[in-house]
Amino acid sequence: MTIIEIIANELKLTADQVEKTVALIDEGNTIPFIARYRKEVTGSLDDTVLRTLEERLNYLRNIEKRRQEVKDLIDAQGKLTDELIAAIDAAVTITEVDDIYRPYRPHRKTRASVARERGLEPLAQLILAQKDVYTPSIEEQAAAYINEELSVTGVEEALAGARDIIAEDISDNAEYRKALRRQTFEHGYLVSKAAKEEDSVYSIYYNYTEPLKKVLPHRILAINRGEKEEFLKVNITVSGDIVLNYLYNCVLTNHKSPATPHITAAVVDSYDRLISPSIEREIRSDMFDQACEGAIKVFADNLSHLLLQSPLKGKTVLGFDPGYVNGCKLAVVDKTGKVVDTGVVYPTKPKCRTEEAKRILQRMITRHGVDVIAIGNGTASKESELFIAELLSEMNCGCKYIVISEAGASIYSASKLAAEEFPDYDVMQRSAVSIARRLQDPLAELVKIDPKGIGVGQYQHDMKQARLDEALTGVVEDCVNAVGIDLNTASYSLLSYVSGINTTAAKNIVKYREENGEFTSRAQVLKVPRIGAKAYEQCAGFLRVPGSDEILDNTAVHPESYETARALLALFELTEDDVRSGHLSGLAAKVKNYGTAKVCEQLGVGEPTLLDIIAELEKPGRDLRDTLPPPELRTDVMEMEDLKPDMILRGTVRNVIDFGAFVDIGVHQDGLVHISELSDRFIKHPAEVVSVGDVVQVRVLSVDLKKKRISLSMKMGKKEK
Repeated sequence: MTIIEIIANELKLTADQVEKTVALIDEGNTIPFIARYRKEVTGSLDDTVLRTLEERLNYLRNIEKRRQEVKDLIDAQGKLTDELIAAIDAAVTITEVDDIYRPYRPHRKTRASVARERGLEPLAQLILAQKDVYTPSIEEQAAAYINEELSVTGVEEALAGARDIIAEDISDNAEYRKALRRQTFEHGYLVSKAAKEEDSVYSIYYNYTEPLKKVLPHRILAINRGEKEEFLKVNITVSGDIVLNYLYNCVLTNHKSPATPHITAAVVDSYDRLISPSIEREIRSDMFDQACEGAIKVFADNLSHLLLQSPLKGKTVLGFDPGYVNGCKLAVVDKTGKVVDTGVVYPTKPKCRTEEAKRILQRMITRHGVDVIAIGNGTASKESELFIAELLSEMNCGCKYIVISEAGASIYSASKLAAEEFPDYDVMQRSAVSIARRLQDPLAELVKIDPKGIGVGQYQHDMKQARLDEALTGVVEDCVNAVGIDLNTASYSLLSYVSGINTTAAKNIVKYREENGEFTSRAQVLKVPRIGAKAYEQCAGFLRVPGSDEILDNTAVHPESYETARALLALFELTEDDVRSGHLSGLAAKVKNYGTAKVCEQLGVGEPTLLDIIAELEKPGRDLRDTLPPPELRTDVMEMEDLKPDMILRGTVRNVIDFGAFVDIGVHQDGLVHISELSDRFIKHPAEVVSVGDVVQVRVLSVDLKKKRISLSMKMGKKEK
């Protein structure tokens, strides 16, 4: 099959869909642009499917490239045959292609190559002939190869060299390796033993055995890490009867032949010394790659939900970065995200200047009309929450607080970007600003941080970093473009994730804005250096200009569809003033009554694009995040010691992993809802029922104060979405 046919078959798409989508990708269009503005071409494929398609396209093209390289290398040796070409073309993985090339690649010095240099290849062929009778005997014929100059000093040494050649030839057989790889995976076991007499987090794997095909991805990653940290010794075992009998059946053609003992010995040596270690590495590498892909998928899903959490709009927030010796840093951020005040207080040990801290906070809250205090969940967070809860109770001013994850805040505050944004603030003050802003607009603030430092996912440091970065960058791009950004307020870090805009162009936009004032239209972006016609085509629909005279500039309607949008309004005797005034809530119904197909025909546009235009005209400037549940704000505080079995609580899902979900129930220690406690029905993965940011009801199963572990269940509760 062709690459197009393979992808279509795998993703259950039509070949026409795939072919047209590949053409769009090859033309330099971005995934967000294709997903949003080329729905008629792709058949409305979403960004997730499009990214999978692009990944498979690149992988299959790499295989095709490797196929050609191998053909050229074998052809250069004058050994390329029609049979080899057919075998190479039929290989479906790079490993299979390399297996075919194995006999033809230049060998490093091996026991077999040394034997060949000593002239023992004819003896090996003699043995492989497996005749009924050898006259003279094999041993007598082997004596003819004794040559002290070539270091063949005796019959046994000659026979050993011949067996080495046979063993390597068996190992180099692509068909054998493919079958043995499959048999090992089907019948083999992953075995893990303790490498040292020392307790560790890997103790459950100190005496562990499980069939390869049943090992769960998170166990693979955990075992690999334990092996890397030298707590575990890991290997793959498989019954010798299975693998050796397969090789005997392939290689032994005459069991009555005097050559049989030599062939048998060569088979055992080939498997034990050459094939088994190689296949074990390959299988473990494949299992690791698959586990990584699974973990990356979970990580990406978590990141997407985290970035798309509902923003706390129109609120003045006080960011509170807890600390001990250096105090708690404060930053008040107004409704527009501007920092209007900063400070430091010492309500915690060792200074315990509680009353002074209260006076400073009271003054800040009153002066700036603070609506919410965002407390970072790091060091001294518990003491800080108790202090804030007591203060707000005394003030009784309507201000609430929330404890939020500060994961990555320290990374941002020490970054070059933070130094550029706040050159006059120290690292701790920048961190307080980040904590406040990530409550106001999680997406705008979290894009400034390396996704791996945001605190969702599992085993991220054990994965292939390039692949992880690629996947997470794609998630951030999809989230940013799905929401759209304000061209006049977005930072360059946020702009750099917009379709068609790289970091240089993003910085140029900010510089142009600083030098020329706010943008008054989308089209004005074309005046920015490094933003040409192609870049504008890719980015325009994702940029918002709320103050533009053109109302469509504050929607996701692409400039290429402005005339279509105006024609649609005219068809129903509406104007752009009606869009501004919000009087178009019934437009979809009008189009349906008129006949959607008829409207599409009159306007010369596809139905997906028409429906998107209608949705934008009905709600210009809409934010898809507004439909999500708002952050859980609190006025009281609860201790882990207050928890009792069977208590029903509300919490927020902070992380979803392969074996469950961690839920914040307000006691500074997330509780684990094991996968078996997530639902009354069988589920394969926690992501089937929960996502990061979900507000859920949970029941306390058990509390271990010593180990700081909380076990929860959702079987008595329900998700609030």
